[in-house]
Amino acid sequence: MFPREYRGVAFAVGLFVIVQVGALALVPEFDASGYQPVENPQDPTNSLLYIAAIVVMTGFMLAAFRYELDWAIRLLIIGVSAWLSWYVFAAFVPPLVAAIPAVAVAVGLLVHPEWYVIDAAGVLMGAGAAGLFGISFGLLPALVLLVFLAVYDAISVYGTEHMLSLAEGVMDLNIPVVLVIPLSLSYSLLDDDFAGANDVHEGDVEEFDTDGNGTGEDTDESDANDDDADGTTEDGDGSRDAFFIGLGDAVIPAVLVASAARFSPAEALPFAALEINLPAVLAMLGTVVGLLVLMRWVMKGRAHAGLPLLNGGAIGGYLIGSLLAGVSLVDALGLGVVI
Repeated sequence: MFPREYRGVAFAVGLFVIVQVGALALVPEFDASGYQPVENPQDPTNSLLYIAAIVVMTGFMLAAFRYELDWAIRLLIIGVSAWLSWYVFAAFVPPLVAAIPAVAVAVGLLVHPEWYVIDAAGVLMGAGAAGLFGISFGLLPALVLLVFLAVYDAISVYGTEHMLSLAEGVMDLNIPVVLVIPLSLSYSLLDDDFAGANDVHEGDVEEFDTDGNGTGEDTDESDANDDDADGTTEDGDGSRDAFFIGLGDAVIPAVLVASAARFSPAEALPFAALEINLPAVLAMLGTVVGLLVLMRWVMKGRAHAGLPLLNGGAIGGYLIGSLLAGVSLVDALGLGVVI
């Protein structure tokens, strides 16, 4: 692994942590504002409805790409980005004022979807979505969601491979369904050519992982002899220009982090700036550990499903944190809650 790849991994970890901390900061604000969209957050069928929505949306996007309706997908995602951004901003400023930066996010994605615009919108979307789902899913529903999606992700990447096909479709749309991790200051997403990414299953140019978004790498050999901003030179050996991490990989584990902060019976940590407890903290740490393992695997040049590692790390950290906080396993799993 080259030094600039270490910097890329650090940048990816930073984006994940920002999404998680942002979700934690939004949980009490969303809860106080009555944004919880379900009557009973302890009902595990809430997770089943969300899972069904993911499957339907995946089918819709694949059909749209097949019938060359890419523009509809792009407009839909930009609209969702503005909507979730409004939720985030409205938690801290009046709703009408929040509409101004939310619209600015949409305009930025429409007119100049460079990697930093994509990442900024993705972080806002990720924190907002994780915060909303965190107050909507109690502990058992959140755990059901993470386990199912980890299994679904593995099947869709290693088995049916339809998520890889979905990744091929979204990469040239420049929308915040991915977090872009540039490995040089000179990298431009707008100048990147994804035309060679038509066979990602073989790992020729791009490699992705999950959620229709992907964790993978761009090894654009057209820039192989260009000097990087950090003084290193790509010499045609397939050096990476950027990594791409599916936004869902950041959001789904953060749902458990937010749910743990909201619903765990563990005592809040007295020294924390946020309303957070030990299960939530270790769920965050477990996610980061899973991300580090995932990035190490991706750098070896293969596409991998992200959620088995990320969700597994989040669940493992959450359960360890619960036991250390004195919460019984029954209560940690949400089995002691009367639905």
